[in-house]
Amino acid sequence: MKGLFNPTKNIVLAIVTLGLLLGCEKEDFLVIEARQPNEQIAFTNTFSDNYVVSNQTRSSIAERFVWNTPDFEAPTTVSYRLEGSIQADFASVDYDSGTLSETNHAVTMGNVLGMLELLGLDDDPATTADGGEPNNTGTLYFRVSAFVGSSGADNGVSTLSEVRAVPFSILERAPEGTGAGISVATWGVVGSAANDWGGAGPDIPFYTTDQNGVLVSYANLKDGEIKFRENNDWGNNLGDDGADGTLEAGGANITVTAGDYRILLDLNSNTYSIEAFSWGIVGSAWNDWGGAGPDAKMFYDYTTNTFKVGVKLLDGEFKFRFNNDWGNNLGDDGADGTVEANGANIPSTAGFYTITLDLVNNTYTMEADELWGVVGSGYNDWGGAGPDFTFTEVNTDLWLAQNVTLIDGEIKFRVNEDWGNNLGDDGADGTLEANGANIVVTAGTYDIYLDFSEGGTYTLISK
Repeated sequence: MKGLFNPTKNIVLAIVTLGLLLGCEKEDFLVIEARQPNEQIAFTNTFSDNYVVSNQTRSSIAERFVWNTPDFEAPTTVSYRLEGSIQADFASVDYDSGTLSETNHAVTMGNVLGMLELLGLDDDPATTADGGEPNNTGTLYFRVSAFVGSSGADNGVSTLSEVRAVPFSILERAPEGTGAGISVATWGVVGSAANDWGGAGPDIPFYTTDQNGVLVSYANLKDGEIKFRENNDWGNNLGDDGADGTLEAGGANITVTAGDYRILLDLNSNTYSIEAFSWGIVGSAWNDWGGAGPDAKMFYDYTTNTFKVGVKLLDGEFKFRFNNDWGNNLGDDGADGTVEANGANIPSTAGFYTITLDLVNNTYTMEADELWGVVGSGYNDWGGAGPDFTFTEVNTDLWLAQNVTLIDGEIKFRVNEDWGNNLGDDGADGTLEANGANIVVTAGTYDIYLDFSEGGTYTLISK
């Protein structure tokens, strides 16, 4: 049988046909060679700019790697192997999928965390890298091979992809004394009412709570439909077939109307609830006690388990109220930083403030602050047609301006409506530069994010 193998180490498949059946006096051999494919194997899934993994959700999928099927020009079984390494040259193989028959493979957060731990990374906010930055971010490397026969065999034919560098961050634990150890969950809200079924940006996140398996999301939705899915991926999604508050895998879309909501997702019982939910600032210091527009909406900060808003106030007074309605409002009877139902108005002097409301401890803080805002011909005629649209720092270094109505034109970002500190985009590449070029925008409603965690970037998400 030695003669059945090609000396070039290609695999040879032999089919022996009897000469009697073919009217021949001797055996003929039909030789089919598996050849090197013309197209190199390559990843086909879309990669994120950064993946966040959590020790609380180690069994969840971090990424499902998908690749093309190479043509070896032979009717033979093709197998695959996905490998990962903490080194770009794969001096060590730190993750090995084993032999696969499918053209995709899911790598879990636990797999990723194991590799990141080899780099010395962790979720402890008290540990830092040599430069003082958080010790929770690193790059891992992945490659995939396709082969016929056995992987690495002397007589094997195979193709190997280029190495893909994938950035990961470990979600840090909340520092002692802050929040309640709350973290971003792997689940999110997706839909025409949320993010155009994923086409307009990432899913709206859920957060962990003090109850295992019970998650909460604070979502600003449009008229439309939603579902819940894990890791921004359709491999694990939940809907409601009976519109009865119970969830089924791959179930029907859930119809919603526009508004601000708190969504509770109970994975223990596969149930959910949706309720209108929004705390805001109302008063003569902001909106003439509601007569001059909606309350200044407060945003949830999971790192402190509080609600906060960046707001430009006038000389006057304000209170907190729920869902723009006086049925549930909070003031401060003792002027001592604690809130009481139907309490006294809170005085303010004109200026820019970050106001934080702690509903667990019934306290609030009001701090003069430097607040970013949207200015430009695309919003307020460069300040001539009204105040800038103010951002809120919803998490450290992450600022949000929600539901900004823009017109065709240009915008920039500046602090406290002053040109002394302003940012634009010189390269039209999503990065920010001091005194940079104007940013061209088209008419529409947007959520705008400023992210200063890695030098300064901005994102406009169409609503």
